[in-house]
Amino acid sequence: MCGISGLVNCGDGETLERMTCVQAHRGPDDAGVWEQRCLDGSYVGLGSRRLAIIDLSPGGHMPMCNEDHTIWITYNGEIYNFAELRRELQSKGHRFASNTDTEVVLHLYEEEGPECVKRLNGMFAFALCDLRSGTPTLFMARDHFGVKPFYYAQVGRGLAFASEVKALLQVPGIEAEIDREALHQYLTFLWVPDPKTMFRGIHKLPAGHSAIFRNGELKITKYWDLTFPAADATFPRGEADLAEEIRERFGGSVKAQMVSDVPIGAFLSAGLDSSSIVAMMTRAARGAVRTYTITFPPKYRIGETTLDNPAVAARLARRLGCENQQIVVEPDVADLLPRLTWHMDEPTADPAIITAYLVCREARKQATVLLSGVGGDELFAGYRKHAAQYWAQAYQKVPAALRGVLEPALAGLPSLRGTPVKGRLRLAKKMARSASLPPAERFIMNCTYLDAEEKAGLYTPELRDELTALEPAVRHRESFEQVQDADFLNQMLYLDSKIFMVSLNLTYNDKMSMASSVEVRVPFLDRELAEFVAWNVPPNSKLKGFFRPTTKYIFRRAMQDILPREVLKQPKAGFAAPVDYWLAHDLKEMVDDLLCESRVCDRGLFRPEAVRRFVNEHRAGTQDWSMQIWQFLTLELWMQMFLDGGARNIEAELIHARQAATA
Repeated sequence: MCGISGLVNCGDGETLERMTCVQAHRGPDDAGVWEQRCLDGSYVGLGSRRLAIIDLSPGGHMPMCNEDHTIWITYNGEIYNFAELRRELQSKGHRFASNTDTEVVLHLYEEEGPECVKRLNGMFAFALCDLRSGTPTLFMARDHFGVKPFYYAQVGRGLAFASEVKALLQVPGIEAEIDREALHQYLTFLWVPDPKTMFRGIHKLPAGHSAIFRNGELKITKYWDLTFPAADATFPRGEADLAEEIRERFGGSVKAQMVSDVPIGAFLSAGLDSSSIVAMMTRAARGAVRTYTITFPPKYRIGETTLDNPAVAARLARRLGCENQQIVVEPDVADLLPRLTWHMDEPTADPAIITAYLVCREARKQATVLLSGVGGDELFAGYRKHAAQYWAQAYQKVPAALRGVLEPALAGLPSLRGTPVKGRLRLAKKMARSASLPPAERFIMNCTYLDAEEKAGLYTPELRDELTALEPAVRHRESFEQVQDADFLNQMLYLDSKIFMVSLNLTYNDKMSMASSVEVRVPFLDRELAEFVAWNVPPNSKLKGFFRPTTKYIFRRAMQDILPREVLKQPKAGFAAPVDYWLAHDLKEMVDDLLCESRVCDRGLFRPEAVRRFVNEHRAGTQDWSMQIWQFLTLELWMQMFLDGGARNIEAELIHARQAATA
């Protein structure tokens, strides 16, 4: 796992050094840069920070080249079928100088060109500079699901790319400026959907896409997409047969992703996905599997239904013979948030970034690689919003007149913070405002945290005039259109995998794990497993039942002889954090400081009285605005860090340390 960077016809060697330095956390084991002034006058440079996972020898140094130095690569990721590809390439005469998967990608490109990405099974983001024609050609690619990040920006007829935005901000001509359309999306969803970022002019290469940059022109191509059968398709295989094959395929994916020359472990919550991964790891491992469970002290858990029960995880670990470490944390969240904002690059208003960081930080003391359950919900339909579609169908049968009475009454209920029903009430309120809408609109609304009316009341008049005509859900609608012939459940799963998972879950898992120099792997996102589930499992075997549907039904059946009943029956719990407690205690002073009238006025984005109304109503308990306040807080910290220059102090320290180490 690594941090990559590169330049074509912009910046220089010193720029490239700075780009690699600010990504040092992504690769503490080695660093390298390569640059070339070509015969046609073009300048090209590649940079790398290496976290050594496979072949720890100097042979894995990057940037890496082929035998005649005509193709160079900087690479971030793991290719799980690299050994098979290596044998095939050796049979065709390719010679290898290392045992790395990086060199396999290099020679596979040499053999097959841009089509090489279709042969790769794994997570990756890389760039290859091909000098064979005399004019440098840069070939770039991001893995099928977007597990690894790839940011880029065009500077005139030049190009810069990196694993993280903070590296791009080292390039002359790339400034940290807010993209107001992206702001509109962020306030809608808590994060900015790919390929946009909150930085104007900086984009993400979409998942499943490759790109070629040559002679100042960038061409982006989709090389893969997850597809589904038509809604009226028949599925001939029985559930028992499907469950058996899913179990075998999933076990194979877990085993393949355990290949490592450094210590490996796994997240272990009380949930189905992480428990299944650990169970399969114990079958493939020679010794005890290391597992890590994060929990908070009892005072944080009051009224929270989304925090996992650590006792369930502990019992499972004992049953499976794992070395389980329960990490009880009471973080100084006010101190952590600014630093994690720098690591995240973009404002991401999900407090799960804190728990993800903390568990990776502690696990790094023993393990360099962790397996995670991200992707299980998107593959097998595990979210409550999937089941909510069925509930809404029943609700629509209630007479409109009665709904007209129920919905305002429900909206007017207090938040009931600090009670076990808080989460259910919040879900009910969200459903009530969306249940009467058509299916696609309902699903988008259930993904929304501030609706059009709330944003219009929040924005200053100038910003409202600029943004209210824009459609923040444009990527959501495009995704629905892409699979419009599929069953609606599969449409929802496609949208979640293409937008929610890649732009939020995979993004913070990458950034927070790399902040601690930990590699996180995701066995559910094996391409062949995902394609099999999409085309062979009927929708009613993913979400089974109507009024109280069983989520991930077929996967639960696949694991029923492997996991105990209490895990199989465990209700859904997010990788969450005690937001309410933090806002009322640890972060109360920060909220009052960063969201005060003068600061909000100085930004010129929001009406200060509107921001204060959210804070006051939340504290009074009349509404649950916890996530919205977390949004405003995260945004202000991001603006201080990147727009006001707060990041420069952190980056200057890193660059100075690097220069001192190499002096």
